[in-house]
Amino acid sequence: MRILPHSIEKLSEELAKLPSIGPKLASRLTFYLLKSSDQDIENLSSTLKQLKKDLKVCKSCFIFSEEDLCPVCKDKKRDHSTICVVENPLDVVALENTSEYNGVYHILGGAISPIDGIGPDKLRIKELIFRIQNSKRKVKEIILATNPNLEGEATAMFLVKKLRPFKIKTTRIARGLPIGGDLEYADENTLARALEGRKEYQVT
Repeated sequence: MRILPHSIEKLSEELAKLPSIGPKLASRLTFYLLKSSDQDIENLSSTLKQLKKDLKVCKSCFIFSEEDLCPVCKDKKRDHSTICVVENPLDVVALENTSEYNGVYHILGGAISPIDGIGPDKLRIKELIFRIQNSKRKVKEIILATNPNLEGEATAMFLVKKLRPFKIKTTRIARGLPIGGDLEYADENTLARALEGRKEYQVT
């Protein structure tokens, strides 16, 4: 027998689809929204509706942006000869919060994971190579900042082999990060030390 109205149950189900949101937390969020003012609900609804309408993907690094180029890629003060390769947009946010990096980024859109059916062809590796070949400024260093887990390491090793013909200095962020962790969850100090302590990647 259904105790709660269908609309409440439906919202809880939709919220539970979000990452890290279980059924109990989804229910709590639903009842929090029920207590909110009509204006707050309207603001949330309007913001959600506009979320994708106002967004583009940066043509250079592939982060979400309101223009063709994101603020980082447009910034002439940034070091465009250094490209930090990450898996996801939140990794860029985490690295920017360190205030230790002044280069630009390239978002792969994930990591190589055969179990999940994600091969190199499903990542933005070709786009990275095209970017290196056609950059107005010669690329001097590629920093591999994929996550320190099996998928991230496999992706980094694949990239090293693909980049070898270009003879560009290729470095890997240091091991200040916990094995199996994600960049987006690391604190600023740990990420800063990982950037500072990066070492050139050697693959035999």
